[in-house]
Amino acid sequence: MTPLAPEVAAAVADSSRIRTRAIDRVAYANDASHYLLTPDAVVVAADAAEVGAILRAASVSRTPVTFRSGGTSLSGQSSGAGLLVDVRRGFGRIDVLDGGRRVRTQPGATVRQVNARLARHGRRLGPDPASEAACTIGGVVANNSSGMACGTVENSYRTLESLVLVLASGTVVDTADPDADRLLHEREPALVEDLLRLRERVVEDPASVSLIERQFAMKNTMGYALNAFLDFDSPAALLAHLVVGSEGTLAFVAEATFRTVPIRSAIATTLAVFPTLDAATRSLPALVATGAATLELMDATSLRVGQRLAGTPAAIHGFEATTQAALLVEYHADDVDALGELAARGAAVLAAEDLRGPAVFSSDAAQRAAAWTFRKGLYASVAGARPSGTTALLEDVVVPVERLADTCQGLRELFERFDYRDSVIFGHAKDGNIHFMLTDRFEGAQALGRFEGFTDALVDLVLDAGGNLKAEHGTGRAMAPYVRRQYGDELYDVMVRLKRLLDPGGILNPGVIIDDDPAAHMRNLKTPVSIEPEADRCVECGYCEPVCPSRSLTLTPRQRIVVRRASTAARERGDGALVAELEKDYDYDGVQTCAVDGMCQTACPVQINTGALMKRFRRDEANPVLAAGWSAAATGWGAVTRAGAAALSVASALPTPAVRAVTDAARAVLGTDTVPRYAAELPAGGASRRSLGAVVGATGVEPVAVFLPACVGSMFGPAEGIGATAAFTRLLERAGVSAVVPDGIDALCCGTPWSSKGYAKGHATMTSRVRAAVRAASRDEALPVVCDASSCTEGFAATLRDEGVEVVDAVAFAASALLPRLTPTPVARLLALHPTCSSTQLGIDPALRAVGEAVASEVRVPDAWGCCAYAGDRGMLHPELTEAATAPEAAEVAGWAADAHASCNRTCELGMTKATGESYVHVLELLEEATR
Repeated sequence: MTPLAPEVAAAVADSSRIRTRAIDRVAYANDASHYLLTPDAVVVAADAAEVGAILRAASVSRTPVTFRSGGTSLSGQSSGAGLLVDVRRGFGRIDVLDGGRRVRTQPGATVRQVNARLARHGRRLGPDPASEAACTIGGVVANNSSGMACGTVENSYRTLESLVLVLASGTVVDTADPDADRLLHEREPALVEDLLRLRERVVEDPASVSLIERQFAMKNTMGYALNAFLDFDSPAALLAHLVVGSEGTLAFVAEATFRTVPIRSAIATTLAVFPTLDAATRSLPALVATGAATLELMDATSLRVGQRLAGTPAAIHGFEATTQAALLVEYHADDVDALGELAARGAAVLAAEDLRGPAVFSSDAAQRAAAWTFRKGLYASVAGARPSGTTALLEDVVVPVERLADTCQGLRELFERFDYRDSVIFGHAKDGNIHFMLTDRFEGAQALGRFEGFTDALVDLVLDAGGNLKAEHGTGRAMAPYVRRQYGDELYDVMVRLKRLLDPGGILNPGVIIDDDPAAHMRNLKTPVSIEPEADRCVECGYCEPVCPSRSLTLTPRQRIVVRRASTAARERGDGALVAELEKDYDYDGVQTCAVDGMCQTACPVQINTGALMKRFRRDEANPVLAAGWSAAATGWGAVTRAGAAALSVASALPTPAVRAVTDAARAVLGTDTVPRYAAELPAGGASRRSLGAVVGATGVEPVAVFLPACVGSMFGPAEGIGATAAFTRLLERAGVSAVVPDGIDALCCGTPWSSKGYAKGHATMTSRVRAAVRAASRDEALPVVCDASSCTEGFAATLRDEGVEVVDAVAFAASALLPRLTPTPVARLLALHPTCSSTQLGIDPALRAVGEAVASEVRVPDAWGCCAYAGDRGMLHPELTEAATAPEAAEVAGWAADAHASCNRTCELGMTKATGESYVHVLELLEEATR
């Protein structure tokens, strides 16, 4: 590790944002590509001015600088040695302009976040990459992202309006400024003059113009965007479009403004299964001519993986995938009539093909979602099925559509020739753009020689077909040695001069796009090690990161996994010092500050729940004294909850600082992961659940459910109102419905406190007790179990899964069984609604909104919604976790002036109350009020 240059460190206003611990450097070393470079230091940048100061200092000290935001790039361009600058955390602003026709956004915002704000205006971004949930605007510009439908017409380059750039000199350029050309010339006169001379050199060479026009008629992210020399003549606009696709090697993109495109409301989709890949690709010219919006190709290996996944389209099931291939065909239109005409054309073409079954176009949203979820997660799903200890390498190329069938056949021959078995081909066939994936352990002379030979043969195949070696994923390190081969000496020299002009010190992402070493693509390849089975199939795609509550505090799920890999690799090579350092910091950064909320699994294409691994670590490292105490608590849970409630009631009557001082003293002695910290948002204790009696709700009717009121509602009483349990029982009564309450209810719990902390014995005790109580209460009538806290509903569902018992959250029960019997009157003008991680995973968010809409004139779920990370007592053990997790959502809610705030879980209500300063209640409390 090279120490960070003093002048670079001095350019960072807050030294706490300079990270040099081994765990930080290792966590940022991995991106979604097959390359691994570990930075010497990481800086979390605050703003464009600070980035300018860093670049000025880096130019002086010759410090290499790589910018990192989403880290979803696949060619090695978002990782580097030297200094890595994190621009995800401080650059997330999104401004919707002109009623959604334009949008201005910073580089840390994801495509999904931007589109969520545009959707209410009927607009979206033009680029539609499959990684939209995690890829950020910085990468969208830097890689000239396109995607499934946008082609070359609505990609980043074509829809860009302006950029705010920070040059290597530190100069900030706003190309939207009416005086941008003049200001740029004043600040960087030599740059402007040389840039215009370089343009003149290109446009006056007919051979260069012809080659550029031919290659950029297709998708093309190979080298720099030389088409900008033909498309623009003003210095600022030319510079902005040269930076598109430059992968962080020419300037930093601090802000981008795009022209948006309309969302076409009429959509029809089908999945057509062909007998062979050749048959599918040879059908493409006719399908393209019908005006298809998307034509997504998936080969037999893709289909085999999809057949093993839950929720994938029915069309790919019911047969053994050997030679088959599928096309996901979709048409978009502004109205149903126009859509019908388009779909009829497509149906006619497909009817002439020898398909496995009829290709029926449908506008069903659920079917479309299943197809696209499968397609968008295909790379990670296929890569996740690779053998342990191997690397997944994804490449993408493009050829003219009419050459695609022959190119696919040639590619399959290369797979056989170089013995890459189970390789997969998929991609955006409408554009002649295919992706393919290889898996291998890229180490040792034989494996590396095979890979080098394959790459050379691939280059011949694609260039002979008149294609581009990179279509979407960027040149990166993977194809840098072949840029000259694709463009020839003249245009390659133009690129080299452009790089030197904008980055004379060579500090910006060295080794990316421009690298004259013919073996550059063979350096720094990942050689993964096998780790715990819960996470071993991770492909480091980064899809999990935007939903992780600890992403702005410590580590993300991907980072938790890559640190484990780094620690295992260090152990295997005998680097005990590094192992010790990583494990020391991992306890807090990895294990303690994981909310174990499972949200990462909802975003992961291979269904990894990193929280499950953290639970295992907690279980393996559980303090035996604490484990024994929690086992005893499971035995006497009723007394424990009542004692806790009493303690909270006493505390609430005392000054908060006095109580907090006591808990802080205990935390200092026993540890912050053991003793919760008292906070002002904590209410007095709640009522005993025993007081409910044996039956709740209406009298004289047969119970239709078993009611398990959550113990959190008993321990934490309502700050305002009557609480979820009382609200639910009153709603039952008003609806003429009753439910039975198990005997000994005060002693029952969903088991989450034990499972989340890793106390297996206590969890087993509680599981046994709950199962027996539910069997007795239902009297073998198979009554559903209803719980009034979403996280506890999820916990009871896990506890009772093997019992064949249906577990329903009280919100979902109210929406389906009670609302039709009630006549609510809205009690709020604007309801700020906070779904929980559990409500999301249970699939009850639609029911939550339905109840919200029954009690309020308007319901809003924040665009910045996320798990609050209160996670039982985790938010009390580590308040900084909840503070970091809720900050974006709290900032959004603060601007609403909502007159009601609600959620569906007591501890989440406490977390959001603390974050916003507004009193959050259970949504059923509002429904009870609305039906009085």
